[in-house]
Formats: sequence, structure tokens, C-alpha cells
Amino acid sequence: MSDQLRTFAVEAAGVRKTYPGAGAPALDGFDLTVGRGTVHGLLGHNGAGKTTAIRVMTTLLACDSGSVRVAGRDVRTDGRGVRARIGLVGQYAAVDEDLTGRQNLVMFGRLGRLSRTGAAHRADELLERFGLTDAAGKRLATYSGGMRRKLDLAAALLVAPEVLFVDEPTTGLDPAARRDVWDAVRNLASRGTTVLLTTQYLEEADRLADHISLVARGRVVAEGTPAVLKARVGDDRLELTPEVRADADRVPGLVRPFASAEAHVADGCVSVPVTDRGRALTNVVGAVREAGVDLADVAIRTPTLDDAFLELTGSVAEEPGTGDTGTERSDVEGTVPA
Repeated sequence: MSDQLRTFAVEAAGVRKTYPGAGAPALDGFDLTVGRGTVHGLLGHNGAGKTTAIRVMTTLLACDSGSVRVAGRDVRTDGRGVRARIGLVGQYAAVDEDLTGRQNLVMFGRLGRLSRTGAAHRADELLERFGLTDAAGKRLATYSGGMRRKLDLAAALLVAPEVLFVDEPTTGLDPAARRDVWDAVRNLASRGTTVLLTTQYLEEADRLADHISLVARGRVVAEGTPAVLKARVGDDRLELTPEVRADADRVPGLVRPFASAEAHVADGCVSVPVTDRGRALTNVVGAVREAGVDLADVAIRTPTLDDAFLELTGSVAEEPGTGDTGTERSDVEGTVPA
């Protein structure tokens, strides 16, 4: 096996996909590399192309052009090999309403070629992990949306895959259930499974992802660790609020020697960009107080992933028809490989 295949669990290059009747491509030169044994976040506005990319990478949808390799297998020429090595948790629960939670998991385990005993043992283990033991014998029709989501994730984990694709993993879950899912994802990655996830919760990506790719208009527009992406937005900022509002206009001149860029005043608050926030805090506050300016409040603001997301992808969602649309879902339903 080449060094490249040992390094990357997923590699996509120049991928393009346009849906019939769409005004713009859903994927337009989509490039992505995902390191083995990592959690990789794929973030973008609704319609950016995230779900289309996931469906192409999992062989559920054929691209128009470009190349994709997953777990060392080409999705075009070896779809069966790809599917044998991946797991997929989609946006909608893929469970049987007429079966109990435990029956669903045992069924998926048997489909994954576990023995009857192995499937039953693994089902019980996952039911306990996701807090579903008490509901194990109840039909899915009685489950809440959050319970169904947890069962769907558990089904994908029955046979630990080389690469797990998770599309919006915690939608509809309460905070406690979200933490359970996060723990499960971290545990998988620690055991060597590569996890590629899309999520609408930027806090989730910040906590879970080793690396993040930001998607806009069908292509990756920025990538890096959460820390790197946040650093691209700008430096940390000290926010100073003088007790006397008129003193705010004096502060930028006082702190200029310690700021990494020009300080700005808005509504009586002074925002001071700094590179070494610990040292800057001491110097800035000292200079201001020495000049006789009393401060009502001092705060340190670090750029968030939300800031990076909006700055690097744009503040508005994609135009309808340019990415993951209803047209996409109806098209995919008729093209799922056997």
C-alpha cells in the first residue's frame, strides 16, 4: 500500500455533480482529504453541497466527474469494496417502525454478518451506551425523535467500520444525548475509525473535529484545525468599558503600544486586538489606569468557530437549487446501488 493510502482514509479531487434542472452545480470542483483515524468536520450553509458530497463518497450517488477514494477503494470502480468498509448515519432514521429497538439492532448486526450471539451481545452493549436499555423492548412507533436518532447511530456502530460518515449526528437530541453521541464518536476515533461528520452545531465541530473543511457553493473554501480557522479571523481582543463613557475616546491612544492593530470604539466600549492576551491584559489595563481612566468592565474575546464560519463562507445561505435540495433526495432514492 502506498504512503498516500496509509495517510488518507478519504480523498476526493475535482468532484462535480449537477442535478437535472438545477441552475448551478451542487458540487463544483470539490476537493477533500481526510486523515486516517481522525474526526473530520464538513461544515457549510444549507445548500452548500455537504450532503451531496457525503452521498457521492458513500456510493449512494454517482458524480459527473472527478475522483473519489474511500478506505483505499475507488467509489466508481469498487463500490462494493467501499460499502464493505464504511458506515453511514444519514439525516433520517433508517430503522424499522414495526420492530423493537433491540430487534432493530440485532437485525442490523446480522446483516453485518455478526453471529446471532454476537449481534445480540453488541445490541445490548449499544442500547446501554445510548441510554436505551429501558426502551429496548418497545416498538419504534413509541420512540421520540431523539431516541430514534440514537438508535440509528447505534445501528451504524454495530460493526465498527474503517470510515464512518455521519450526517447531522445530533439533530433533535437534548444536551445529555448529544454528549452521549460525542463520547461515542470520540471512542470510535480513539480505536482507529475515521469519522467524517457534517453538523449544524459549530460548537459540536469545535469540540469533536481534529480538522475542518468549510464548504460553500459546492467546493471547499477553507480548511484547517479549529484553532487555525479561528486564527484566520483575527487576533484575540480585549474589550474595555470605561466607567465614564467620554473616556472611551482616550483609550485607543493609551493602548496603541500594546495592540496588534488599531483599537475601535463602539457604544462606549473599546475593542483592542492583541496577540499575547495574558501579557497584553496586564499592560493595557495598567496603562489605562495610570492615565486615570477607571474601568467598569474588562473582557477577553477569542474568535469563535462561528466567527470563522461566517467570515470564510459568507453570512447568508446558498441560493435555492445550488446545493443539497429536495431534487437531490428524490434523485438519490432511485439510484442507491444494490
